[in-house]
Amino acid sequence: MLKKIIIGIVFVAVLVLGYSILEINTVFSAKSDVQITVAQGDNLNTIISDLKEQKVITNKFLFKLYSKFHGSIETIRPGIISIPKGADYKEIFGLISKPDSDEVAVTIPEGFELREIADKLEKEGLIDKNKFYDTVKNHSFDYEFLKGIPFGDNRLEGFLFPDTYTFSKTLDNETTILEKMLKRFEQIYSKSMTEKANQLSMTDYEVITLASVIEREARTTDDFYLVSSVFHNRLKRTDSLKYLQSCATVQYILKERKSVLSEKDTKIDSPYNTYRYPGLPAGPICSPGKAAIDAALNPKQTDYLYFLNDSDGKLHFSTTYAEHQKLMEQYGLK
Repeated sequence: MLKKIIIGIVFVAVLVLGYSILEINTVFSAKSDVQITVAQGDNLNTIISDLKEQKVITNKFLFKLYSKFHGSIETIRPGIISIPKGADYKEIFGLISKPDSDEVAVTIPEGFELREIADKLEKEGLIDKNKFYDTVKNHSFDYEFLKGIPFGDNRLEGFLFPDTYTFSKTLDNETTILEKMLKRFEQIYSKSMTEKANQLSMTDYEVITLASVIEREARTTDDFYLVSSVFHNRLKRTDSLKYLQSCATVQYILKERKSVLSEKDTKIDSPYNTYRYPGLPAGPICSPGKAAIDAALNPKQTDYLYFLNDSDGKLHFSTTYAEHQKLMEQYGLK
């Protein structure tokens, strides 16, 4: 019995000592500020693993031991959490275990249209869609990349950068939410991208318009660059191939992602219809991610003028119409 008591005392002493060491010596190991994303439902082990992977902590066991003294898994809050350089375990745990608040983490996927973004934000209880659309249409946002774009319904299409954001139901409104998303775009769309656009004799607006079509037409990063090649090759043409003939642009008009367009669909009179009007559509058709933007600026050098999707969604490219027709027959699309 005495032996068990002694072991218990020693165990407690070790814990107390360990706790004291943690309080004093657990320093931030990363060389700069770090952001981690905590998803709804993430458990403590998942978060600790992320902290270790990002080099916020050096020892998962020690941080877990430290957390035992400070709170439970239920106190962990979802969202994007910024951990400053120099933070110790106490500060880190404080940042990830703030009491539940009115903050909401929202992920906007690549390829989302403005209307889909509005739907998602309203579903999360963050906006009133009518106010949101009115702000998009009429508010004067001071960003270089928006200069020259006329006020109107689709003015911010393509510029609300797809990412994971943390918004507050009490502190944020339609304007501040849009500001945060535009600010993120500004961070991604670098000066070197504008310089590259100039080299291609394209405006930033044209680059984002093209990137948005690429985003919707391709699935993989490799295909982004090949689809970009097809469209760049067509944009240089002066014959019938100057029409991009992108199904995605017609789907944007329809507000429906039909797998197969009808002949009637391709004849819709809209400046977004690249079957009816040559060159780029009137503007972006979705929010492109960084990879699609890079592809729009740096197309793979090919002679491709056509591509198609097979039943599995895989893209196939060809140089001549005869090759394209053969592929259509091969995949049952003719």
